[in-house]
Amino acid sequence: MAKLNWGMIGGGEGSQIGPAHRLGALADGHFSLVAGALDHRPDVGRDYAQRLGVAADRAYGDWQEMLAGERNRPDRCDLVTVATPNATHFQITKAFLEAGFHVLCEKPMTVSVEEGEEIVRIAQRTGRICAVNYCYSAYPMVRQARAMVRNGDIGKVRLVVTNFSHGHHGDATDADNPRVRWRYDPKMAGISGQFADCGIHALHMASFICDDEVEKLSADFASTIPSRELEDDAMVNFRMTRGTVGRLWTSSVAIGRQHGFDIQVFGETGGLRWASEQPNQLIYTPVGGRTQIIEKGESGLYDEARRLSRVAIAHPEGFPLAVANIYCELADAIRGTARDGLPTAPNGLRSMAAVHAAVASARAGGQWMDARPPMFR
Repeated sequence: MAKLNWGMIGGGEGSQIGPAHRLGALADGHFSLVAGALDHRPDVGRDYAQRLGVAADRAYGDWQEMLAGERNRPDRCDLVTVATPNATHFQITKAFLEAGFHVLCEKPMTVSVEEGEEIVRIAQRTGRICAVNYCYSAYPMVRQARAMVRNGDIGKVRLVVTNFSHGHHGDATDADNPRVRWRYDPKMAGISGQFADCGIHALHMASFICDDEVEKLSADFASTIPSRELEDDAMVNFRMTRGTVGRLWTSSVAIGRQHGFDIQVFGETGGLRWASEQPNQLIYTPVGGRTQIIEKGESGLYDEARRLSRVAIAHPEGFPLAVANIYCELADAIRGTARDGLPTAPNGLRSMAAVHAAVASARAGGQWMDARPPMFR
């Protein structure tokens, strides 16, 4: 089967997310990196793209040049990944979708609900895929958890508790580091800092595993480092459409926590726990029974988990291969085989609606707010 042509915008040398995308996209032989506008400095981006093997005439200085250069090529990109700062996602994603490209956008998909609704409509009108990189939902044991909930293995879900908390932005003396500073700058990040950066991963995960949507929420935000305009810590309570109670904490100043992304789902007949730092294991406790460890790769897993596992039991796969699973599902979708679970524009829109609801709630002292985008109410 011929490889699909892939292009990347952002994610240049030294970036945090760029290597994960390149490892993930190329891991299974579905894509070839053929084009890129990898840096806001044109010469630096062109040079790095060529060192990655991109031909000189497809190593672009910026995304506008890449769009102009790719749109009429017979061998143009089948998929374009947008891995730039938050405030640029909408403009770039919109332009490439309207030009007929499939797009994978880093989260958050947009910085406003109105922009998110426009992206959903453009994707529907053009028939193009707009995926959003909620890659943690592509870990095999997360898919196992979702399948167990869907199949009634823990009964009706009562409560979900999730957090994404780390301490890597907890040093106030590092506040001017450009890799840190932009995340708390409204001109670059939008109206939310930590919740829009990490919290929406946790919120999406709750919706994904519970197979439900967030309906309303109440939030408390804090900027614990005074120089920051946007929050670096947030607590969010939420309710889902089928009555599930949700609790979410997200922080970037929790010194001592490294990655700190985990989720617990409590049902009428059992509970589940998954943590990103032990991603090969799903903890399952049936009511009145012993706690069990379900391992990636063992027999008896649901097909949703088996399909996305590559190596034998006890061998870790890790974050880049979770990203790779997103690219595998994208490749299938581009070739005509839809995959349930691929996060797309409606998921990105729901996340942005939740961000705006949380900001409004925090400003109103925790008042409960409707977390649904207008087009889905």
